[in-house]
Amino acid sequence: MSQAPQKLYVGGEWVEPAGGHYEVIDPADESVVGLAPEASRAQVEEAARAASEAFGAWSRTEPRERAAILDRAADIMQREFEPWAELARAETGAPVGIARGMQVGVGVSRFRRYARGALEPVERGLPPQVTEAGPMGRASVLGALEVRQPVGVVTCITSYNNPWANPAGKVAPALAMGNTVVVKPAPQDPLSVFKMAEALHEAGVPAGVVNVVSGASAEAGEAAVDSPYVDMVSFTGSTGVGQRIAEVCGRSMKRQLMELGGKGAAVVLADADLDAAVLGIGTTFSFYSGQICTAPTRVIVHRSVYAELVEKLTGYLAFMKVGDPRERGTVVGPVISAAHRDRVESYVELGRKEGARIAYGGERPVVGDGRGFYVAPTLLVDCTSDMRVVREEIFGPVVVVVPFDGEGQEAEDEAVRLANDSDFGLLSYVWSGDAARAFRVARRLRAGGVGVNTIGRNMEAPFGGFKRSGVGRDVGSYALHAYSEIQSIVWA
Repeated sequence: MSQAPQKLYVGGEWVEPAGGHYEVIDPADESVVGLAPEASRAQVEEAARAASEAFGAWSRTEPRERAAILDRAADIMQREFEPWAELARAETGAPVGIARGMQVGVGVSRFRRYARGALEPVERGLPPQVTEAGPMGRASVLGALEVRQPVGVVTCITSYNNPWANPAGKVAPALAMGNTVVVKPAPQDPLSVFKMAEALHEAGVPAGVVNVVSGASAEAGEAAVDSPYVDMVSFTGSTGVGQRIAEVCGRSMKRQLMELGGKGAAVVLADADLDAAVLGIGTTFSFYSGQICTAPTRVIVHRSVYAELVEKLTGYLAFMKVGDPRERGTVVGPVISAAHRDRVESYVELGRKEGARIAYGGERPVVGDGRGFYVAPTLLVDCTSDMRVVREEIFGPVVVVVPFDGEGQEAEDEAVRLANDSDFGLLSYVWSGDAARAFRVARRLRAGGVGVNTIGRNMEAPFGGFKRSGVGRDVGSYALHAYSEIQSIVWA
């Protein structure tokens, strides 16, 4: 597919990019999907200024009006579902089912969810954005009101692995709470985000409330963070980039919401249902070619069931179809770029040199005519916690297995020690036949979320990480809190 050259969306207008255009490549076959705009620093600053000027009126807009715009935008996304899902597939290389269900489908549902979120206080009989009311302590004679106020202008910097779900999870709650936004999409797949802007524009969002600027260079992102018009930065991406953003935000005390890297631990205790554990681990670490931060890429398994789990996991991987994401039955498509493919492959080779054994995969698969950026699902076993492949995020379809020993409490302690021996703490997992034991271990894990005998997520539960996996929580009502500040109003 080929798209016409894209324009920037600034101040309610579609404008030509000062830096020209760059190519967006389909990772499946290396064809050109379309031309994305390269914004100049001045254009990013203009977008931030437009958002700042629009903030006053938008923040005072009635919640019902904000909700109506979000709902209309969702209607438009649903109307254009098929072509926009194909665009997401082409930009990302994701299998068709993921592009449909986990990209545009999630985008629609999140706009619907936060349209409801804008109305929740009103429906409970409270003034807009009031979340709690009552006296401040029994002895106080003063009344008090807790009000959630919008932060202001929010820069939303989004990840390449979710060009619909991730921006929708930032833009929709930010708008619902009365903020204005400047969206800087990932350079690899920005075209889908401009489609989201088209939907909002058609839905009647006022000029300046939503702005989208893109660029292949670092200039656009840096300007969107550093602008004096910006009050908050919401970022999803690598820990290294997040640390740099935090440094810049610190100079002017900008608020931050950071969802960063992960190296999820999958703790498999001796009494676990191994078939269930293998299904969960295999399904998740290979999902979207392993380009998800929530994947259980560190399997920490008791020595007594180690060999059996490795055998079962090897067999599971052997049935995964690696291929063109447009073909029926494809489980693992390409990774996002040639550079990222090379990075993932370099980690596999590093693991081998460090002493890990490649139980499955490790080669570069040939799909079709040999074009595209494919990596085979790879299982590295006999690993130790000091190996770089165990400690660093690979962000590809590579899983490492680390055994642990001990009996009873000693075994639990060792499993917890290994799971927590990481710079990351986003999402981890525990499998055990004893639910009480599994919950006991889960409570000790230094992770923002833990799945107990499941890989499923509750999309109303708070999402975020410990340590270098991020700052803050979002998803569900927590996203509304994330894009607001608490104001206390006290009266006599």
